[in-house]
Amino acid sequence: MPLLKDGVEVSDDQWVRVDDDADLPEDCHALISMSRWLAERDTLLTRNKPIGVALESSDNPDAIMDDLDRFGLIEVDFPLFKDGRGFSYGRLIRDRGGYTGELRARGAVLVDQLFYLARCGYDAVDGDARITEAAWAEANSRFSEVYQSTGDGRKSVLQKRHAG
Repeated sequence: MPLLKDGVEVSDDQWVRVDDDADLPEDCHALISMSRWLAERDTLLTRNKPIGVALESSDNPDAIMDDLDRFGLIEVDFPLFKDGRGFSYGRLIRDRGGYTGELRARGAVLVDQLFYLARCGYDAVDGDARITEAAWAEANSRFSEVYQSTGDGRKSVLQKRHAG
């Protein structure tokens, strides 16, 4: 699957996914499950290389809210295109948690969802081959007005109406 970050296709991913039962390599950016982070947190805090955490759609992001500044990457799984929990997770992590690192959507993400992913705080997508730089640009310029406010700084139609 292609990795697209900030609308630019990235040829190589610096993050290495590490299974829960595998030894953690010391020489790379390691991406681990949330359950592994919670089980081995104290040991992982001593690591000198960047660490990322992967959330499954059934994970509760509240469990890592106090540790968000420890992660260089948070990856959220979208198991089905119609499973919207990942959008909520993005908003929670960015808006309530104040996370400023890379927030990546992975899995069954459709081109039609790119605009909404960006509005929810995602800056990277690891998904379908149809997700290209052109698709990202088109999706994020499709709508000139928005109805909901998010952390992206765009004012909603209601906010604009009441501002003047």
